[in-house]
Amino acid sequence: MRVVIAEDAAVIREGLIRLLTDAGHEVAAAVGDAPTLLDAVAEHRPELAVIDVRMPPDHTDDGLRAAVRLRREYPHTAVLIFSQYVEEHYASELLTASGGVGYLLKDRVADVTDFLAAVDRVAAGGTALDGEVVAQIFTSVRRRAAIASLTAREREVLAAMSEGCSNAAIAERLSISVGAVEKHASNVFDKLGLRPTPAENRRVLAVLAHLGAIRPTGA
Repeated sequence: MRVVIAEDAAVIREGLIRLLTDAGHEVAAAVGDAPTLLDAVAEHRPELAVIDVRMPPDHTDDGLRAAVRLRREYPHTAVLIFSQYVEEHYASELLTASGGVGYLLKDRVADVTDFLAAVDRVAAGGTALDGEVVAQIFTSVRRRAAIASLTAREREVLAAMSEGCSNAAIAERLSISVGAVEKHASNVFDKLGLRPTPAENRRVLAVLAHLGAIRPTGA
């Protein structure tokens, strides 16, 4: 897999290069500012971009804004935000993409294997969202009436979905059967008005509704 890295801290940037290279990925470019990131993606068309939030030129949310732009202009390039910070506004906008997005917090990634699994999952079109990111964004927006109608268990299942967990992983976490997870997930989809269609991924749409990024169609 071809990857572009955008990280202004040299030590972390070099660490990511080594980590991804050792895992068998090709690091096509590793840059330290948002404008160069945009140029690198335009040149190399990577399958994945791993991006920090705060970097030059403004050292605010330059990386995240660049990520939002990349998802619009290069939809086949997946984006994994890897940062110390949660920037709620642009994070919600980024997460409206239909898969191929992730947001992990540096100080909460304790295992290299987990990070590499998230890299693979996002590049394959899935999601990888840190629970703290979910919590901060979710509590910053007005709860939709449909979300409020979920039971406590349905909320737990939906929160685990937002972290990219499979049904089997959710079952193990909550100490319930996979069948029970499927039933709760089905209830979530129904309450959010997410009907199955060939063009829509109900799991992703449910996560977006959870984050308050979209209005459920049945609300």
